Formats: sequence, structure tokens, C-alpha cells
Amino acid sequence: MLRIVFTCLIFIVITVPAATITPIPQNIEYNLNKALLGKKLFNDTRLSSNNTLSCASCHDLQNGGDDNLIFAVGVDGAIGNINTPTVLNSTFNFRQFWDGRAKNLQEQAYGPIENPIEMAHDFSKLIPQLKETEYKNEFSKVYKDGITKKNVANAIAEFEKTLITPNSRFDRYLRGEKEILSNFEKEGYRLFKDKGCITCHHGVNIGGNLYNKFGTLMEIENDNLGRFNVTKNKDDKYYFKVPSLRNIALTSPYFHDGRYYDLESTVTTMALVQLGRPMKQDEILSIVAFLKTLTGELKIIENRKHD
Repeated sequence: MLRIVFTCLIFIVITVPAATITPIPQNIEYNLNKALLGKKLFNDTRLSSNNTLSCASCHDLQNGGDDNLIFAVGVDGAIGNINTPTVLNSTFNFRQFWDGRAKNLQEQAYGPIENPIEMAHDFSKLIPQLKETEYKNEFSKVYKDGITKKNVANAIAEFEKTLITPNSRFDRYLRGEKEILSNFEKEGYRLFKDKGCITCHHGVNIGGNLYNKFGTLMEIENDNLGRFNVTKNKDDKYYFKVPSLRNIALTSPYFHDGRYYDLESTVTTMALVQLGRPMKQDEILSIVAFLKTLTGELKIIENRKHD
């Protein structure tokens, strides 16, 4: 049960001229050979200590890029302690992980492989194992120094860079197809801006570009200290990276602790604890309708076809 303690009730009008949303680009620059190698690693269970899990086990690319669980299940049934974020469009995030402890995708790739409640491997053991496989020749074709911890993470990150989802109905709307959204969806976008949601959810990823406190205007039950776990600065307690809203209709459950499976409850809570602005039911449903227009198209890279 959600328990909210009212510390203040502030109704505010937020105007942020710079807070805009831009469409995802149709293409992104990347190294194809590295990305194809990274794709193979991303789907390879040999990266886990007991050969049961791959990156794709928790990041289902055909279903929103996450695992649709409250917490991920790791090696030998170990349960994680934070909701799995989507890997789709993660290249647009200013930091990686909910607490921002990785500055880029390559740093992020190191974490799950050695995390004892995720893939539970050790790079000092993994690299020699990979050198005994077909990867030895495959890496030598792409990296001068062959298989190294850095190169494994670099290849995975290069593949993840390709996982963008352009051409959502909303992006097409922004590009000029004004009739592609219904009036109800357009009203949801207007409310999204006027109520202040866009203050934190903006940019190409509609989020992912700043930290914010969970429970800005109202305290809310929360067992995770967020950014504080990294910095140990008391002012960072309950601060998390603002998540992307891209493909949000596919990435339930929501929040860092996976507390809700439905968007209506999620929007209702955000309006209260982040904006201090309770919304009417029709306003909530309209915003939810807008959020469902943010699902884009994912095209996974393939090997070149030879004549």
C-alpha cells in the first residue's frame, strides 16, 4: 500500500521554455563490426558464471528492453534490489543506472557481469574462458589487442548504442504529421506540458538527462536511498536519474522499486509527490493516452549479406 506523508501542498505553475522534446534520429553513428560482436556477447549466456544468463535475459529487446519484473532474477535465483531499466535508447541517457554510477554505456556493461546477484562472473576468469572459444579470432579481427575486459564492455556498449526506437507516433507528430494523434492524445501532451511533467521529462529521450528527488513535494515511502548510495552525500538521499518515458507502455512495472504495473497509478503518484498537483481522472487518462504514443520502432542490426 502506498503511504504518503504530506509535508507541504504547493500548487505551482512551471514554465520552462528550454524544456522541449525532440524526435529520436532515424540513424545513429556506430562501428558495425564492433556492434555485431557486441550483439553476440549481449545474447551469450557464457558471460554468466553458470552459463544460464545473458544480458538479453534481463533486457528483452522485443518487449521494451527490460524484463517486466519488479526486480531481476540473477544467477541461481538471486533477486535484485532495483527495477531493471530499459536498454532501449540508453545511449541518450546522460548517465547509466538509476543512481547514475556509470558515466556511459561501457562503464555500465562492466557492472552486471560481475554483480553477484546478476551474472555473478569475474572478468579475471571470463577473459581466459573466452580466449578458448571462437571469440579469440572474432575479437582479433576487430580489436588489435584481442579479448580484454575493456574490449568486451566496449563491444557490448557499441551494440547497445544501436538500440534506438525512432518513428513513434509522437515523433511523427513532432515532424509534422499533426493528424496522427487523436485529440485526446494531443490533450494529454498539452497537460503533460502545462502540469509540469516536461520539467523533468524532456529532450530526445523524454528523460534520462538529470537527477531528481523521488518525493520532491511530498514524502513517500521509499527503501532505496538512490544517488546517496554512490556519493554518500546526505543531500543526495532519494535522488534518482529521471527515467526515459520512451516505450513506457512496454516497460512496466514502474519506478525504481517496480511498485506499479499500471500507468494510471504511476501518473497519479507522480502528480502528487513530484508536482504537488492532484489531477482529475480524465486528465490522468489523457496523459496516459499521450504516453502510449511514445512507443517507437526497433530495428536490430544484422550481419552483412555476402553476394
